[in-house]
Amino acid sequence: MFGSHSLRWLFVLTVPILAACPALAQLKVAVVASQAALADTAEIKKAQADLEAKYKPRQDQMAKLSKELETINNQLSLGDKLTAQAQADLTLQGQRKQRELQRLTEDLQAEVDRERTDVITRSSERMQKVIAKLAQEKGLDLVVEAGTTLYAKPELDLTKEATAAYDKAHPAK
Repeated sequence: MFGSHSLRWLFVLTVPILAACPALAQLKVAVVASQAALADTAEIKKAQADLEAKYKPRQDQMAKLSKELETINNQLSLGDKLTAQAQADLTLQGQRKQRELQRLTEDLQAEVDRERTDVITRSSERMQKVIAKLAQEKGLDLVVEAGTTLYAKPELDLTKEATAAYDKAHPAK
C-alpha cells in the first residue's frame, strides 16, 4: 500500500517533530487574559469614573429633554381635547426636541468613544510592555492570550500579576 518513497517522506516529516519534543517539554509557558487584566487596573477604573463624571451633566440634560419629549407626547395623545393649532405647535416642538436629543446623543457617544479609544489604546500598549517584562522576570518562553487557549492550568495564569505589575508601573493619577 505504501511505497518506500512514501515511508521515506513520512520519516523525513516525523523526525523533526520527534526531535522537538524534548525542547517542548522544557518550554516555560503562561497565559494571561490581557483585556481582563487591563480592565482591573486602577488607571482604567479611574478613567471610567472620570468619563462618567465629565459627561454626567450632558446625560442629565438628555434625560431632561427625554422627559420633556414624553410630556409632549402625552399631551398629543389627548388628541381631540387640543385645538388643531395647539396640536401643530406641540408636534413641531416635539420634532425639535427629538432632533436636539438625537444630536446630543450622537455627539456624546462620539466623544465618549473617542476618549475611551484613546485610553484603551495607550493602556493596551503599556500592558503589553508590562506582560513582556513580567515574562522576562519569570523566565518564560511564551505567554499566550487566555481567550485563545482551550485549556490551561490555573497556576499558569498571570492575569492578576499583570494587573498588579501594571498598577505598580503606572499608578492612576
